[in-house]
Amino acid sequence: MTIKPWKILGSSRLYKNIRIDKCELPDGKAYDVTVLEYRDWVTIIALTKDQQVVLERQYRHGVQKTILEFPGGGMDAEDESPQHAARRELLEETGFTSNTLIPLGCISPDPANHTNLMHPFLALDAERISDQDLDATEEIEVVLKPLTEVIEMAKNGELLQSMHVSTLFLALAYLDRII
Repeated sequence: MTIKPWKILGSSRLYKNIRIDKCELPDGKAYDVTVLEYRDWVTIIALTKDQQVVLERQYRHGVQKTILEFPGGGMDAEDESPQHAARRELLEETGFTSNTLIPLGCISPDPANHTNLMHPFLALDAERISDQDLDATEEIEVVLKPLTEVIEMAKNGELLQSMHVSTLFLALAYLDRII
């Protein structure tokens, strides 16, 4: 069986980064697809020398909760590399940096309707070198937790951001900590 891409019959813009594609499915039926156009983003699991994970506590309006997450964010420009974005986001949001930044692959946040990719990284021997440099909409509390506790948090459903749980899985696989 050969799976064929849907034919795009036309597109309209709902908002600057939201478009509606009118698609024809292989069976001939028409279907409207909402497509969210975002720049790629990065997520970083930063481990200190004593195996503390650098986390962020911040309010997320979609779920209307204050939650713990890993540092990360959008790539500022089309030509910004994922590595540069990861270093920049880690430093801006937490004041931490690392000389060892390991790319862990590439993940699609939602291939059904998102155009962007997420680039996960593992930062080893992270250390705080500056104060935070936050955007106008960011209010972030930096929290350090032992890696073992973060793993338990993921198991207990305390980490709500699915891309961050994926990043944790990839980091644990890299560290050979998956049993």
